[in-house]
Amino acid sequence: MNIVHTEASCGWGGQEIRILEESRGFIERGHAVWVLCPAESRIYEEGPKRGVPTIALPIGRKNLKGLFALRRWLKQNPVDVINTHSSTDSWLAALACQTFKNAPPIVRTRHISSIIPNNWASRWLYTKAVRHVVTTGEALRQQVIQQTGADPARVTSVPTGIDPERFKPGNKREARLQLGLDPDTHYIGIVATLRSWKGHIYLLDAFAQINAPGWKLLIVGDGPQRESLQLHVAKLGLNDRITMPGNQRDVPPWLQAMDVFALPSYANEGIPQVLLQAMLCGLPVVSTPVGSITEAVDDRRTGLIVEPHKTEPLRDALELLLNDAALRHSLGNAALAKGHACFDILIMLDEMERIFKQVPPNIPRNPDFQG
Repeated sequence: MNIVHTEASCGWGGQEIRILEESRGFIERGHAVWVLCPAESRIYEEGPKRGVPTIALPIGRKNLKGLFALRRWLKQNPVDVINTHSSTDSWLAALACQTFKNAPPIVRTRHISSIIPNNWASRWLYTKAVRHVVTTGEALRQQVIQQTGADPARVTSVPTGIDPERFKPGNKREARLQLGLDPDTHYIGIVATLRSWKGHIYLLDAFAQINAPGWKLLIVGDGPQRESLQLHVAKLGLNDRITMPGNQRDVPPWLQAMDVFALPSYANEGIPQVLLQAMLCGLPVVSTPVGSITEAVDDRRTGLIVEPHKTEPLRDALELLLNDAALRHSLGNAALAKGHACFDILIMLDEMERIFKQVPPNIPRNPDFQG
């Protein structure tokens, strides 16, 4: 198949990583894949490093320049399916495909749980303009159906898949030595873009209230909240107990160095990719019931689920794990087993390939237009 992904976002996180990992997997299966994105986006830079062709188009904003550029590329490069990912590129692709006959079908992947606008335009996009909607979790699938009126048969949950050859349990002491960390210290960790809704501030406040001299906190990632979080660390007097190494291209060693993984998100989640990575590394997880997180983290079986936007429940859950090595071990083993059973990258690739091959063609909206 000839497959094109569009991504208007210039940010970097699980959504962009999924696009590239999925694209690379399809290329390895013999498909031709391109990613269309703004020249200033991080995904444009990262794609070639992962063996994925990226094409720069001005699709970062909803305007005529982006619409005409995308339409021109699609006319010159016939493809079998378009997979859109953010709101802006989904709208540009939908409108572009309305302007010529025999346009390729659009599959809209929705990665997060933000509210879909309740208006006729959004309903048109989800029920008429695109031929299938993919969500990264079942809760998001139900949200799309309820908020847009989309046919349930045309909405499928396909959680992000993780490569178990990269993300797997490792020797914690060796990982810590490799990273320059104290090999005899225990670590709570989070790997996430430093955005407000990831809940870093609650994790800092919870950690400050825990009396655990042998434990430190790893905050891996970068983003717009970095400066404010550093100020908060200093305010709490935690500079000597917290390490913030920024973005890391090689994430597995950081997860392997941890004893507990925490992600206290309070908004905008599907099933966060990093949660699945942590599970495949055999880590017990503390998270929240936001988006589709509880489809991965079973409370008291593969991790602990706490109420978002609150420090005390998070503190109590972390304290429980810090003080009970046997519980950490049992939850981590269960998380690893579920990760292999449900979130292997091959499962995602098989399901997306099935959808791409079976998606019906677009019905021409303007049969008199000659294109």
